[in-house]
Amino acid sequence: MNAKRFVAAYSSNGKQRVRFFEIADVYRSAALSQKTVFSSAQLPSHLSERDRFSLWQDIHVAEIWSVEYGISENLPFEATIEAAAIGPVVLGQMSGTIKHATRKASNIADDDNDGYLLLINEADTVLAGAQVGRDYDVGQGEAALVTAAEPLKMIGSDKNVWMNVVIPRAILAHAFPRIDDRLALKIDSQNEALGLLKRYCRFLEAGDPLVAPDLITHATETIVDLIGLATGAKGEAAELAGLRGLRAARLQGVLAKIADNFANPGISAQRVAEELGLSSRYIHDLLQETGISFAERVLELRLQRAHKMLSQRRNDGMRVSEIALISGFSDVSYFNRCFRRRFGYTPTGVR
Repeated sequence: MNAKRFVAAYSSNGKQRVRFFEIADVYRSAALSQKTVFSSAQLPSHLSERDRFSLWQDIHVAEIWSVEYGISENLPFEATIEAAAIGPVVLGQMSGTIKHATRKASNIADDDNDGYLLLINEADTVLAGAQVGRDYDVGQGEAALVTAAEPLKMIGSDKNVWMNVVIPRAILAHAFPRIDDRLALKIDSQNEALGLLKRYCRFLEAGDPLVAPDLITHATETIVDLIGLATGAKGEAAELAGLRGLRAARLQGVLAKIADNFANPGISAQRVAEELGLSSRYIHDLLQETGISFAERVLELRLQRAHKMLSQRRNDGMRVSEIALISGFSDVSYFNRCFRRRFGYTPTGVR
């Protein structure tokens, strides 16, 4: 029997359909805060194991987000998703015999989901994965930040349990502009901020649903702040807050100059220093305190512009070398190496 017909049959059962679409609404960040559960145990019992998995995956792809799953060959299929929305943030958990998950470019195009997921391994297993050219493996209690906007692979054991904290890109990237630098990096189980985040999420899930808008905003901001601390992300606002007075104002001026002129091949710390009436050594000292050097900032801004231009259809007629030049690169070979190291694929691969 075709999996699409299973979806239709499943949807014809009003009670089961409502139960599932509640959790779909939660993952769409609806204004719900009570925990909702969707389990493979709710699927029609007369179906074969293979058909139950096909139905479960079809519903997941259609209503939550597009992922290609694989299940254990050694254990019967079972999968349970729990989710609760706190404003735009979703606190979830997935458990069962789902052994691996893959999100390809075609999956990304299917649903256009670009949110971030903090994956926390809750089982005595190892979850291994890859994203943006980085491999990671997280053991029990460890975590990694990933994004739905980039291809992703993850594989675990025959039975796994992981917690998800799902946050829209607009919120996390606004709080931490360089958050993508922290993707696919393992967060240790002893990380104090990660431990506090897990306890805080459990506290929110165990209590009564939040209703007051101010409390929902406070809870959302707390979760975002803890993710920033756990991942080690630092936005420019945080960098400025770590400095004081004149040095903070001068740092802001330096960052603005870099942002306005990064595509100019002639940009240098010396030139920026002359324009601001400072010494180049002073500028290097200011940036050293933020943990990101002058050259690193310029390179990152150039790569981000090039990536954006390569992703836009209106630029399909432009050669890669032209886009590299517009972005500030004078050496195409160097641009190709930097681009692949930063994003995990070649400039032409973006197209």
